Amino acid sequence: MSKRVEKQINSFKYKGEPIKITLGTLILTGLSVLFIIIATFTQVTLKHPYFPLDTFTFLAGDVSDYEILHHFIKSYKYIPQIPIVFFIVALLGRKFGILSILLYIGLGLFFPIFALGGGLSYMFEYGFGYILAFIPAIFFAGTLLKGKTDFLRMFLISIIGVLTIHVLGILYMLFIATLRNAPMDLVISWISSQSGVQIFYDIFFSFIGIYLGRQTRKLLWIVMC
Repeated sequence: MSKRVEKQINSFKYKGEPIKITLGTLILTGLSVLFIIIATFTQVTLKHPYFPLDTFTFLAGDVSDYEILHHFIKSYKYIPQIPIVFFIVALLGRKFGILSILLYIGLGLFFPIFALGGGLSYMFEYGFGYILAFIPAIFFAGTLLKGKTDFLRMFLISIIGVLTIHVLGILYMLFIATLRNAPMDLVISWISSQSGVQIFYDIFFSFIGIYLGRQTRKLLWIVMC
């Protein structure tokens, strides 16, 4: 490996070498929009052990091993849209990451590519705030990803980014609920379904998304050198 190439790789890896506007980056941006759309309609079933509030009461009863096994296994339907967003910002950086989201939002306001459809009226849906929150989340994540990124830093970025999306998404949801005079129990139900245990999954898988995005970016950089 020549010293020039080695210097470029080190600069990319440790100093966050910015990606320039080329046909390749524009193609990657378009593919990123496609990835977000695919992730929006992809549902993964996750199973893991958990301990409900009635754990001791349940075990005190006459239950079989089969019932115990299924009582303490939680199934969750997960949509990996947010991890894909962080994969994109780790791959393309802040500028092209935000461009990808703007293109996704622009298309969604005319075509049914959001989770519950699309069109201009979608701006008044409860979940639209989560989509808008992708933009500041990418801004913060893209800024923090500049420079050397170790595992701790990537984990902190995933926490900050995911919380940004969920906090702003909840605030937008409350705003729309106020406009609609929606009952509080409905609002709480929406918040629970969108920002309950989902937050923990988002943080974990966003960390993986950031890591894979950085590795993919490094690989692409080596190929282009």
